[in-house]
Amino acid sequence: MSPPIPAAADPSARALRIVTVSRKRVLDPVERFSEIIFGLIMVLTFTGSISVAESGRQEIRDVLVAAIGCNVAWGIIDGVMYVVTSLVSRARVFSVLEGLRAADPETARAIVRGALPEGVAAVTDEADVERMAARARALPPQRPARIRADDLKGALASGLLVVAATLPPTIPFLFVEEAQRALRLSNGVAVVSLFVAGYYLGKATGVRAWLLGLAMVLLGAALVALTIALGG
Repeated sequence: MSPPIPAAADPSARALRIVTVSRKRVLDPVERFSEIIFGLIMVLTFTGSISVAESGRQEIRDVLVAAIGCNVAWGIIDGVMYVVTSLVSRARVFSVLEGLRAADPETARAIVRGALPEGVAAVTDEADVERMAARARALPPQRPARIRADDLKGALASGLLVVAATLPPTIPFLFVEEAQRALRLSNGVAVVSLFVAGYYLGKATGVRAWLLGLAMVLLGAALVALTIALGG
């Protein structure tokens, strides 16, 4: 008799853990690590454009201050967009449910099929669609979409993660006097942070952690090079 599959290697257990964690937290793992990676890439864009040979320590500090300010601005923008996206998502659900109540049976089935995610639609037959439409029509009237407390919490968390990602790469400039060494350490910290963020994103989503960590480093370097080449 073959030995039991460990829970960590069981696809069903991993999938259950992923959706359970996502529902319990304001931001799911993909959202959290995406914000961190975005913030790190923004910092690398600034530090990658610094020329130590042409810049003094004060100029480098000014660039780092600008990087932090930019990430604060993007953190605010991300927070606002998080609220807007959440509101639009619930408004879509409200529109679908209202449409189902007013639709004839054939149109109702078409609405349900169109609203299903691609992976779910592939395993849903006509009987399932009919049951979903009937249950949706049986629901009590829904309130129009409004901003919730969770939206504001998610917006705050989203913004703070982008800003927090800026801090580790700035630490070398606080303790290292030599500008070139501080810059190299800063970029090294950012690259390592990108790998760690990608690694844990992989663990949270079931992708090979070390491979995704390496991919985040390469992606970050490519995006930074592209941004600098375009004059960003």
